[in-house]
Amino acid sequence: MTGLHPPKVEIFDPAARTNIDPKGISREVEEFREEPFGLYLARPAPGRAQFHYLESWLLPDLGLRVTDFWFSPGHERDQDFYLDVVRVRRDGTHWVATDLYVDIVLKDKLSLRVIDTDELLDARKADLVTADEAETALETTYAAVEGLASHGYDLAAWLATKDITLSWRRH
Repeated sequence: MTGLHPPKVEIFDPAARTNIDPKGISREVEEFREEPFGLYLARPAPGRAQFHYLESWLLPDLGLRVTDFWFSPGHERDQDFYLDVVRVRRDGTHWVATDLYVDIVLKDKLSLRVIDTDELLDARKADLVTADEAETALETTYAAVEGLASHGYDLAAWLATKDITLSWRRH
């Protein structure tokens, strides 16, 4: 149970143009865009050696946060998108995302890897998440893996079947 921690909670405040990370640090967001299916944000990542910019979409109905990290030279990773399994709720004008530990690393149109299920299981054993939350996390993961696999690991093709079209600054 190395690195055991409660679920990470992040707050997205389009009105204030801020993203408050799980440690309570407020980050300025360059762009927020609300769509019927979710919330987009684009912001720099100051203080991060691995990446200098990120773009994310919160997709509440799918239980996912899809992120494109702009990696810094020497820190590139063999991925196109990082999908966090999350629970998203609205609190007035704020969007609140609770990370449910499991992630999917997607090499678009090629492959995917599911990671951090061990963190979810450890969190469940430690009563940091309920049985229902753990079940939701796994069902969300299975649905995403099945959807992506059945569309050749093509994120846009899978999401199109859900009437979701994501736009990105650099894609």
